[in-house]
Amino acid sequence: MTALGFHVTASLTEHAPAKINLTLRIVGRRADGYHELESLVGFAGIADTLSLVPDTETTLDIGGPYAAVCGPGADNLVLKAVDALHARIPELTGGRFKLEKSLPVAAGIGGGSADAAAALRLLARTNGVAPHDPRLLDAAKATGADVPVCVEPRPRVMRGVGEVLSSPVSLPRLPAILVNPRVALSTRDVFTAFAGMKSSDKPLPEIPRDAKSLLALLAAHGNDLEPAAVRCAPVVGEVLRALEALPEVKLTRMSGSGSTCFALFASADHAKAAARQLSAARPAWWVEATVIG
Repeated sequence: MTALGFHVTASLTEHAPAKINLTLRIVGRRADGYHELESLVGFAGIADTLSLVPDTETTLDIGGPYAAVCGPGADNLVLKAVDALHARIPELTGGRFKLEKSLPVAAGIGGGSADAAAALRLLARTNGVAPHDPRLLDAAKATGADVPVCVEPRPRVMRGVGEVLSSPVSLPRLPAILVNPRVALSTRDVFTAFAGMKSSDKPLPEIPRDAKSLLALLAAHGNDLEPAAVRCAPVVGEVLRALEALPEVKLTRMSGSGSTCFALFASADHAKAAARQLSAARPAWWVEATVIG
């Protein structure tokens, strides 16, 4: 029995879905050097998977296609999230985490942040902490800028440095493909390259619920970091051009600070066909058909 009065012994599992910045506007830069932003965020149907077996010692084992490029386990955001929540709940029980890493790393889709948020959800379940306990969000903010929006992975508008979240918004299901050229991009490098570039001056309006109106909104509100990312990694521009050339594509964009890009389609069949076509033409790229919502 933990000091929180709750006991879980079985392994628990959470999915950590890819975070997709459908729009991304850089609003300004704060005195501490961080950039403030405004972004409509959705989540894809593809995810990492994190499991937890409660134990007195906290460890992390990483497997999956992208395990080798995750870096030292001690630097992983999962363990940083554990430390952040433990600082707020000293009697917290941790345990043995197992991360199946299926999402590319340093890819602009919040893989590490989603993993950290999944860890917080697992710890909450293990310790009987309510899902909306403010200590969870405080720990998420302390772990990383993209972690708060991933704690409850539902579409929202994200503002500030990522800590100011709207209520969940209703988005239509958006058939899509995600493409990463297997090139990692440093967020710091992209923001450095962005210095002096122009930001959009159009704030997001109310988010429509139907697909046609949403696509029109997305077409009018892009990703301010795309030119900077292309400067850092020209292959991002190559990915965007390849997506634009696909049949039946409705919209193409880079997510976050890159290097993952996405294309939206009217149907899941169109998305799957496009993914097969692009995979055949670019076998070295990571290509996945999914749904964003």
